[in-house]
Amino acid sequence: MSFLKGHWQLLLILALVFALWRTPVVFPLRIFVIFLHELSHGLAGLATGGSIVEISLSAQEGGHALIRGGNRFVTLSAGYLGSLLLGALILVTALRTRADRGALALCGLVLIVVAAFWIRSPFALVFCLAAGAVMLAAARYLPHQVSDLLLRIIGLTSLIYVPYDIFDDTLRRSALRSDARMLAEEFGGATILWGGLWLVLSLAVIWGCLRYGLGPASNITFRRTGVGGSKTAGTP
Repeated sequence: MSFLKGHWQLLLILALVFALWRTPVVFPLRIFVIFLHELSHGLAGLATGGSIVEISLSAQEGGHALIRGGNRFVTLSAGYLGSLLLGALILVTALRTRADRGALALCGLVLIVVAAFWIRSPFALVFCLAAGAVMLAAARYLPHQVSDLLLRIIGLTSLIYVPYDIFDDTLRRSALRSDARMLAEEFGGATILWGGLWLVLSLAVIWGCLRYGLGPASNITFRRTGVGGSKTAGTP
């Protein structure tokens, strides 16, 4: 009962995301998580000495990142795991810090920068510019609680989507030309081996994120940071 009392808002967000998963309401969130996936490929390429040629998203919930150079093993592995880590970072930022506005503004800025440098397709360009502008405006003009809520929704959606996507792309449909399939073709092993490993890692990250991030309570209130990083009632 105490868990429900302290975390009912987060549980409600989780239930609503599940209930509305295949509706237009959650469509922008699904596209944003795909953006995080492709961005993770790109960042891994840059971190290992490569360069990003193009990042693309589609209305059919697909996407790709074309990377020149870099470490192929790292870039192929970074899509699912990188987007999971980014989602976990976003959620923990919302739950354990007061940097919500800055974090939301940073997300918006990243969308716009990526659109300016690496996106060419019309749908992806419109989505990134529009979503980036909305995030920047929300961070600047709306109450702090709105930024907190948006970050929670984004972080939770990423955490939900990544293990499901890994299972669907690499285990349930192992013949699909996924990141795991390409990794198996280029470095050995089986698609389900890499997919299973990523799935286990993703569940471990989710467990660690929730264990650290939840604290004694996660409900959204007018608050200040209390002992141990928990958010307690107070003035913003």
